[in-house]
Amino acid sequence: MSGFTVAIVGRPNVGKSTFFNRLLQQRKAIVDDQSGVTRDRQYGVADWNGKTFNLIDTGGFVPNSADVFETEIRKQVTIALNEANAIIFMCDAATGITDLDESMADVLRRTTKPVFLAVNKVDNHERLLEASEFYALGFESIFFISSISGSGSGELLDAVSALIPDDEADLVTDHAIPKFAIIGQPNVGKSSLLNALLGEERTIVSDIAGTTRDTIHTHYKLYQKEFILIDTAGIRRKTKVNEDLEFYSVIRAIRAMDEADVCMLLLDAANGITQQDLNIFSLAAKKGKGLVVLVNKWDLVSKETNTARDYEKELKSRLAPFNDVPIVFISAKEKTRIMQCIDTALMVFENRQRKIPTSQLNEAVQKAIQAYHPPVVRGVPVSIKYASQLPTPVPSFAFFCNHPDDVKQPYKNYLENQLRQAFQFKGVPMRLFFRKK
Repeated sequence: MSGFTVAIVGRPNVGKSTFFNRLLQQRKAIVDDQSGVTRDRQYGVADWNGKTFNLIDTGGFVPNSADVFETEIRKQVTIALNEANAIIFMCDAATGITDLDESMADVLRRTTKPVFLAVNKVDNHERLLEASEFYALGFESIFFISSISGSGSGELLDAVSALIPDDEADLVTDHAIPKFAIIGQPNVGKSSLLNALLGEERTIVSDIAGTTRDTIHTHYKLYQKEFILIDTAGIRRKTKVNEDLEFYSVIRAIRAMDEADVCMLLLDAANGITQQDLNIFSLAAKKGKGLVVLVNKWDLVSKETNTARDYEKELKSRLAPFNDVPIVFISAKEKTRIMQCIDTALMVFENRQRKIPTSQLNEAVQKAIQAYHPPVVRGVPVSIKYASQLPTPVPSFAFFCNHPDDVKQPYKNYLENQLRQAFQFKGVPMRLFFRKK
């Protein structure tokens, strides 16, 4: 999938988070009339006209004074300019152009990267007339939108998606060397794991959260195994370190996901799986990456006979519906089962590249249909004629039938589970498409 990244910038309370939520089709960012509510860096994957891109909501600051705020907002815009491929600069038609808008526009005008000026809260004809003053900011691409109703957002997204190249990754390519990204929240032991695997102090290890600020690529070639390890800065929900460094780290970590074939999600055994871990997991799954869950610091957990089994059962219940994922209990510090991590990641990598012969695929599909028939809609049974695997890096299957729109999610889940039972796709997200025959 595309690694194209779009950052939404603007002063507080112009509607960035509302727009962000609309694009992601979920209420992920907190929305409130009070300025400065978004302090965490929000991020996700948006889809428009068949093109996907990373979306960053830069949030806002609660200023102690206008001078301090202006300094911080400039830092944020500078980072967005350095790391994002395109910028959506959001303003508020209800309040008109402010000094902070002018200040940010001054920075944005100097970049060579595409900037889209989105004038928000244009929800009636009178507002549209008032919003014409924003042409004075000097941007060529200007759009009048309403984040709440969605008015005008389609034209803006058309312009953004036009910049995204057709996803060449959708064509099968031979990955000469597998790429594994170590992802997870700060201070769960990602750098310690990397050092244990390499047998050297490749990265700084410390108990202070947020030590790793950048992604680190390491070529590994030992014991008949060859791959590239990517250690990422921790993705966190609460910002406990300097705001601008935090934003920088999040963008780099998401880009590392885009680059990787398999993501190894590292958890702290003592903390279990948190909501933020689930967010990271679902983000990687949505990007179609292979996934391995590593439970680190297992040496510190007091154990009984079935501790690991019960822990794994609880993990999989939290990861549902996509829980066909290998789970490895490790200790990076004690170097316990660290090579098993690599063996498992290589297995998932092979699963992600697996191609099923059409005859075998249809034999499994017909068997699944016989065991549990497709639904009957308006008195007409849905008839699935045949299936074929699509030439994509993420295992994707097209099912050809008479009423593709009438196949609902429960039956899609059933077919996916049947394919997983028939073929080895452990740790790999699967995509099913239904097409008219």
